[in-house]
Amino acid sequence: MPDRTAQLEALLRARILILDGAMGTMIQEYRLSEADYRGQRFADHPHDLKGNNDLLVLTRPQVIREIHEQYLAAGADVIETNTFNSTAISQADYHLQHVVRELNLEAARLARAVADAHTARNPGKPRFVAGALGPTSRTASISPDVNDPGFRNVTFDQLVATYGEALGGLVDGGVDILLLETIFDTLNAKAALFAIDEFFETRGIRLPVIISGTITDASGRTLSGQTPEAFWNSVRHARPLAVGLNCALGAKLMRPYIEELSGVADVYVSAYPNAGLPNPLAPTGYDETPAETAGYLLDFAKSGFVNIAGGCCGTNAAHIKAIAEALAGLPPRRVPVIERKTRLAGLEPLNIGADSLFVNVGERTNVTGSRAFARLVLAGDYPAALSIARQQVENGAQMIDVNMDEAMLDSKQAMATFLSLIASEPDISRVPVMIDSSKWEVIEAGLKCVQGKCVVNSISLKEGEEEFVRQAKLARRYGAAVIVMAFDQKGQADTLERRVEIAKRTYHILVDELGFPPEDVIFDPNIFAVATGIEEHANYGKDYIEAARVIRQTLPYAKISGGVSNISFSFRGNDPVREAIHTAFLYHAIKAGMTMGIVNAGQLGVYEEIPKELLAHAEDIIFNRRPDAAERMVAFAQTVKGGARRDAGDLEWRKGSVEERLKHALVQGIANWVVEDTEEARRKYGRPIRVIEGPLMDGMNVVGDLFGAGKMFLPQVVKSARVMKQAVAHLEPFLQDEKQQLGDARPRGKMVIATVKGDVHDIGKNIVAVVLQCNNYEVINLGVMVPAQKILQVARDEKCDLVGLSGLITPSLEEMAHVAREMEREGFDVPLLIGGATTSRTHTAVKIAPNYSGPVVWVADASRSVGVCSNLLSDAARAGFINDVKTEYERVRAQHEGKRGLELVTLAQARANALKTDWTQYVPPRPEVIGTRLLKNYALAAIADTIDWGPFFQTWELSGPFPAILEDPVVGEAARNVYAEGRAMLKKIVAGRWLTASAVFGLFPAAAVDSEDIEIYADEGRRKRLMTWHNLRQQNVKPTGRPNLCL
Repeated sequence: MPDRTAQLEALLRARILILDGAMGTMIQEYRLSEADYRGQRFADHPHDLKGNNDLLVLTRPQVIREIHEQYLAAGADVIETNTFNSTAISQADYHLQHVVRELNLEAARLARAVADAHTARNPGKPRFVAGALGPTSRTASISPDVNDPGFRNVTFDQLVATYGEALGGLVDGGVDILLLETIFDTLNAKAALFAIDEFFETRGIRLPVIISGTITDASGRTLSGQTPEAFWNSVRHARPLAVGLNCALGAKLMRPYIEELSGVADVYVSAYPNAGLPNPLAPTGYDETPAETAGYLLDFAKSGFVNIAGGCCGTNAAHIKAIAEALAGLPPRRVPVIERKTRLAGLEPLNIGADSLFVNVGERTNVTGSRAFARLVLAGDYPAALSIARQQVENGAQMIDVNMDEAMLDSKQAMATFLSLIASEPDISRVPVMIDSSKWEVIEAGLKCVQGKCVVNSISLKEGEEEFVRQAKLARRYGAAVIVMAFDQKGQADTLERRVEIAKRTYHILVDELGFPPEDVIFDPNIFAVATGIEEHANYGKDYIEAARVIRQTLPYAKISGGVSNISFSFRGNDPVREAIHTAFLYHAIKAGMTMGIVNAGQLGVYEEIPKELLAHAEDIIFNRRPDAAERMVAFAQTVKGGARRDAGDLEWRKGSVEERLKHALVQGIANWVVEDTEEARRKYGRPIRVIEGPLMDGMNVVGDLFGAGKMFLPQVVKSARVMKQAVAHLEPFLQDEKQQLGDARPRGKMVIATVKGDVHDIGKNIVAVVLQCNNYEVINLGVMVPAQKILQVARDEKCDLVGLSGLITPSLEEMAHVAREMEREGFDVPLLIGGATTSRTHTAVKIAPNYSGPVVWVADASRSVGVCSNLLSDAARAGFINDVKTEYERVRAQHEGKRGLELVTLAQARANALKTDWTQYVPPRPEVIGTRLLKNYALAAIADTIDWGPFFQTWELSGPFPAILEDPVVGEAARNVYAEGRAMLKKIVAGRWLTASAVFGLFPAAAVDSEDIEIYADEGRRKRLMTWHNLRQQNVKPTGRPNLCL
């Protein structure tokens, strides 16, 4: 017999395979009685058995055989065993746990015989048997008692045992595939996958596995709360043949979720929906005809979403025949190659790739690091302990570290209790969990309670390689990523060399020997305290940063983590100093390659806002820049001890202008005076909208710039957003009063605006909404994490004139492109506006606009939104504005393509075409003074006429060379106006001496050496070389006669 797995995979590459339909729907047509279910064998069973469909393989096998026959005759390539409820947990409802193995064995044998008979009659169309494993009737992630959210009526270990028993019967009966289906709780599925992997290892075999989840309603989530991508991230470790969705929804409602799964799963995708929604008056109990279901699945196939298609509840042989005929000849979905990322999950996904921002891991749910948390847990006050976890997430933690290592605690029980309680709190459990313990049994207890993909913190070589391998294998079987500590049997690594050596050794074991995905390996190269007064500790900060750099450069896809607060432990009790050390350390560590860190958001500052003297001392001890760095920092810390120095500095900013105060409050996240400052600004500016578009927007722009430069971290951005919300909330009543006073209640247009799915940041979007509302637009603000279908549904139902999309993080860009594709598919023609910190004109033109035939416009910031909307909705201006945007985007696309397609020559060819200079014909002028010169307090009037006005006009988005732009027929008038205003202000600057101009420059003898290098000398005799300046040679193809210059 040919290898059926190889046959199956070959067919999946060639065409879409057809799965059978519902078993229960077909059984209903037989109208069986209690006696049919009992048969002779169970005639005297003391409990009712009608409805136990799985039992029919023993009592009425001919019924099940006929159903299999009908599905195969209809065109099914794969039939499922009648074992959806053949587990001890489900059969306990009928008191038949003792026949579980027999049910699975006989169901598999029966299906095997029918499939083999059809294959024998038509060897060109082989048929396959999938062993069905249902979800059981219990949930490991959800309490059945609303009054006790931590209670569970089934444990992970019980689920592993019950699935393990079923597996033996299915495999011994001859199934080709294991189909884990109708997953409404991912923790149940992870228990099943754990059992499957154990079974494969014990038996020395491996069968293909298909995993099929269930989206329960229009929320787009499983019953236990996960999104499709979070679900996939949580089960991906099992390396299934396919992943998909079935049941709960009809194909029409399933479409956006199967599309999402298709886009992120790097395996085959299956879809077998119900026949629409339940309808008790329909013959099958569901409202879709075979033609309707087949039509929806045809759309799936043409859209490239599926490799396997079939039916679930309400479908019968007629449905499968219609599906098989509709999909015949269509190419299967191409399995995408997705970027290697650390793909974690709570209820929502967290994907960490090369371009991801730093990931903040909340540190306060740790009994060893937070006295408040420890006190609550020891007292058994878990509701209050949960509030600490919630606060961390609200403050910007993208993951939370949970540690229960306390001598007076039953750490295993405490870990399980707390994680089970978190599962009932969606505002906490939406982020992944880092399970932190020095004891493996505590980590394992936690792994059995988490449905998402979490991080194990940590494993190491401390107990030897054998134990390290055992723990790593188990972590993988549970579906977790791992943090590897730089620790072996000699102790913790405390030098750069030992840190790197252990990282390389463990990476080799995990990746090369065990096949552990490298992106799921996270190294912690040990952050230790600096400035301890012990000489051996002086390089701890520097060595960690350098180790991070080496690891990221030499161990592909691995990530770097660490406990940030350790670095400042010598200064505990002095929060201002610790904050400065944390901020400076993180800034440099992230640049070196640190991916994530366990941090206290309350002890992070803004790098550029650290007082210069304090920053210098902090960086001295971090980098061990001088032998007395620790002593100097200890002495300096006394001047800021208890925060006195910082408080004085904090109040100093209150003496600035209202604009400066608002900016400082936004950057620092200080809410104390924001209402009174906003009110002062309102009185000064006259109109509340001018406060929003002026000082408040200016402050948020600074926040955006610092965040983008890595000098500010996400928790601080969250604090800034809260301050901004308070300011806007104060202005809103004045905005409403102003609207009423203007008297024109008719809206100028209606917009639906949303932060796209996958993104929880909304401050920019909210500002746009306020600005538009102030200008008499009706705005429907849908909030954050909004899926495409909801945006389009509201746009259609509310007859919106405009659709606005916002996002802060990079994955939002792809979701915006997806929304554009969906607008095109559904026939929209209204303008689509794109905005947010990661968006750009280039990305909008290249990646978003081509997906939608309607107008697509990038809006740089809130202040420009009114002008864009006005142009788009103006009968007079609309056509010209849209044409200008399209023309501009075509130019941007062409420019982008030009960069991508740049033709290069070899370095040798470029050097051969270097600039030829005849030095015998040219003698460079000799400067009067060789060396550096300082020009101090240079006359402003002398340099005013040398200003390059080009960037000035670009800032005002006026394009054209100066001075020709002043006479430009389109923008000339505007250019002349701003130029005149600029010149007038320049005169004031010069006359009032607003600025001091100073410069330092140097003139030195130099010579070109080695083609691209320039040596710089201290004297003309070239006796002392000051430096070698290394440069790059242009390698693009040049027109004849043009050299490849060295830049």
